[in-house]
Amino acid sequence: MTLIFDIGNTNIKTALFDGDQLVQEWRISTDLKRTGDEYFSLLRPLFRDAQIDYSNVKKVVLSSVVPALIGPFVIVSQHISGKKPLIIGPEIYGKFPLKLPETAVHEIGTDLYCDALEAWCRYKCPCIIADFGTALSFTAVDAKANIAGVAIAPGIRTAFNSLFANTAQIPAIPLDIPPTSLGKNTVVAVQSGIVLGYKGLVEGLISQMKKDLVKETCCHLEDIKVIATGGLNSMLQPITDAFDYVDKNLTLDGMKRIADIF
Repeated sequence: MTLIFDIGNTNIKTALFDGDQLVQEWRISTDLKRTGDEYFSLLRPLFRDAQIDYSNVKKVVLSSVVPALIGPFVIVSQHISGKKPLIIGPEIYGKFPLKLPETAVHEIGTDLYCDALEAWCRYKCPCIIADFGTALSFTAVDAKANIAGVAIAPGIRTAFNSLFANTAQIPAIPLDIPPTSLGKNTVVAVQSGIVLGYKGLVEGLISQMKKDLVKETCCHLEDIKVIATGGLNSMLQPITDAFDYVDKNLTLDGMKRIADIF
C-alpha cells in the first residue's frame, strides 16, 4: 500500500492506495503546533476505524506547502512504515517530463507541480489547472510539457472569512450561489459579491491565460484544456462552463504517479 500526505495550509489530505485503487481518504486540520507523535495519534484510530492495518503501508509520499510540517510527517512515516517518506520537491523534478522555468523551481508549490504533472500525463495537451484551496491557483502548461506560468489569488473561503473578520456588521452566512446578483439584503449581497465575483475572476483569468499561452508558446487555442481541482471547485461548477474537466483527486493522483517511479 502507498500512503500519501498532501499537506496544505488548511487541511492535510491523507490518501491510501492499494495498487492503483484509492481505498481510503481522510482530512485532518493543519496545525503547526502538533508534533509528529500527535499527528500519528490522530491517524492511528482512523486506520483502526477503517479496519486497515497500517503495517501494510510500504511507501509514504509527502507533499507540503507548509515547510514546518515536513519534519513531523517524517516522524509519522517512520511510525507507520518504518522508513522515511519520499518528499516531493525540486530534487526529484528532473525524473519527470514536466519542466519548470529556472526561476520557479524552488518557488512553485509541490501541490501545483503534482497537479500539472498529472494533467499533462493524462491529457498530453496544453492545459490550465485551477486548484481551489486556501489559495486559488492557476497553473498553465504548454504543448511541450513546460510550466508556462502560474497565477495565484486568495481562495474563495479565504476571501469569505476575511470579509467577516474585518467588518463589524456582516454576519456569518452560507456560502451559496445567490438567486440574483442584485442583493436586496446582506446575505444575497455578500453571496453575489463573493460567489459571482469569483465566477468572473475565474472565467476572466482563464480567458487571459489562454490568450497568453497562445501568444507566448504558439499553442493552438482550441487545444487548451482547463481542469478544475480542489475542494471548493464544486461551488462554481453549476454556474460556469470554464472547465473541461473536474477532478477533485488530481493532486493525489499526481503524487501517486510520482510514487510509482521510485
